[in-house]
Amino acid sequence: MISDLKKRAMHRASILEGQLRGLGKMIENEEYCMDIVTQSLAIQKSLSSLNKLLVENHLRTHVSDMFAEGGEQKEHAVSELLKVYELANIRGE
Repeated sequence: MISDLKKRAMHRASILEGQLRGLGKMIENEEYCMDIVTQSLAIQKSLSSLNKLLVENHLRTHVSDMFAEGGEQKEHAVSELLKVYELANIRGE
Protein backbone atom coordinates (compact mmCIF):
# COMPACT_ATOMS: atom_id res chain seq x y z
CA MET A 1 0.00 0.00 0.00
CA ILE A 2 1.01 3.57 -0.53
CA SER A 3 2.37 4.77 2.82
CA ASP A 4 0.10 7.81 3.23
CA LEU A 5 -3.01 5.91 2.21
CA LYS A 6 -2.12 3.04 4.54
CA LYS A 7 -1.68 5.45 7.46
CA ARG A 8 -5.04 7.08 6.72
CA ALA A 9 -6.78 3.71 6.27
CA MET A 10 -5.39 2.41 9.57
CA HIS A 11 -6.57 5.59 11.31
CA ARG A 12 -10.04 5.19 9.80
CA ALA A 13 -10.12 1.51 10.90
CA SER A 14 -9.26 2.54 14.47
CA ILE A 15 -12.06 5.09 14.47
CA LEU A 16 -14.45 2.43 13.17
CA GLU A 17 -13.46 0.06 15.98
CA GLY A 18 -14.36 2.72 18.53
CA GLN A 19 -17.61 3.53 16.79
CA LEU A 20 -18.62 -0.15 16.72
CA ARG A 21 -17.82 -0.60 20.41
CA GLY A 22 -19.92 2.48 21.14
CA LEU A 23 -22.78 1.13 19.07
CA GLY A 24 -22.70 -2.15 20.97
CA LYS A 25 -22.83 -0.30 24.29
CA MET A 26 -25.74 1.80 23.08
CA ILE A 27 -27.69 -1.32 22.14
CA GLU A 28 -26.77 -3.05 25.40
CA ASN A 29 -27.91 0.00 27.39
CA GLU A 30 -31.11 0.18 25.33
CA GLU A 31 -30.54 3.80 24.42
CA TYR A 32 -32.98 5.80 22.34
CA CYS A 33 -33.49 4.02 18.99
CA MET A 34 -32.87 7.08 16.84
CA ASP A 35 -29.56 7.71 18.60
CA ILE A 36 -28.54 4.13 17.81
CA VAL A 37 -29.58 4.54 14.18
CA THR A 38 -27.63 7.80 13.99
CA GLN A 39 -24.52 6.03 15.30
CA SER A 40 -25.04 3.19 12.81
CA LEU A 41 -25.30 5.67 9.95
CA ALA A 42 -22.11 7.38 11.12
CA ILE A 43 -20.36 4.00 11.00
CA GLN A 44 -21.62 3.46 7.45
CA LYS A 45 -20.23 6.86 6.48
CA SER A 46 -16.88 5.93 8.02
CA LEU A 47 -16.87 2.63 6.12
CA SER A 48 -17.50 4.53 2.89
CA SER A 49 -14.54 6.75 3.68
CA LEU A 50 -12.35 3.70 4.30
CA ASN A 51 -13.54 2.09 1.07
CA LYS A 52 -12.68 5.23 -0.85
CA LEU A 53 -9.11 5.11 0.48
CA LEU A 54 -8.78 1.42 -0.39
CA VAL A 55 -10.10 1.95 -3.92
CA GLU A 56 -7.76 4.92 -4.38
CA ASN A 57 -4.81 2.77 -3.35
CA HIS A 58 -5.94 -0.01 -5.69
CA LEU A 59 -6.25 2.41 -8.60
CA ARG A 60 -2.87 4.00 -7.97
CA THR A 61 -1.05 0.68 -7.61
CA HIS A 62 -2.60 -2.49 -8.98
CA VAL A 63 -4.92 -1.03 -11.60
CA SER A 64 -2.29 1.24 -13.10
CA ASP A 65 0.05 -1.75 -13.40
CA MET A 66 -2.70 -3.93 -14.87
CA PHE A 67 -3.58 -1.28 -17.46
CA ALA A 68 0.08 -0.89 -18.38
CA GLU A 69 0.30 -4.66 -18.89
CA GLY A 70 -2.77 -4.56 -21.12
CA GLY A 71 -4.70 -7.52 -22.51
CA GLU A 72 -6.25 -9.88 -19.96
CA GLN A 73 -4.85 -7.94 -17.02
CA LYS A 74 -6.52 -4.74 -18.19
CA GLU A 75 -9.83 -6.54 -18.68
CA HIS A 76 -9.52 -8.12 -15.23
CA ALA A 77 -8.99 -4.67 -13.66
CA VAL A 78 -12.07 -3.30 -15.43
CA SER A 79 -14.11 -6.31 -14.31
CA GLU A 80 -13.02 -5.89 -10.67
CA LEU A 81 -13.93 -2.22 -10.64
CA LEU A 82 -17.31 -2.86 -12.20
CA LYS A 83 -18.07 -5.49 -9.53
CA VAL A 84 -17.20 -3.04 -6.75
CA TYR A 85 -19.30 -0.35 -8.43
CA GLU A 86 -22.26 -2.72 -8.67
CA LEU A 87 -21.92 -3.76 -5.02
CA ALA A 88 -21.82 -0.14 -3.93
CA ASN A 89 -24.91 0.69 -5.96
CA ILE A 90 -26.84 -2.33 -4.66
CA ARG A 91 -26.20 -1.03 -1.16
CA GLY A 92 -27.39 2.43 -2.21
CA GLU A 93 -24.10 4.29 -1.87
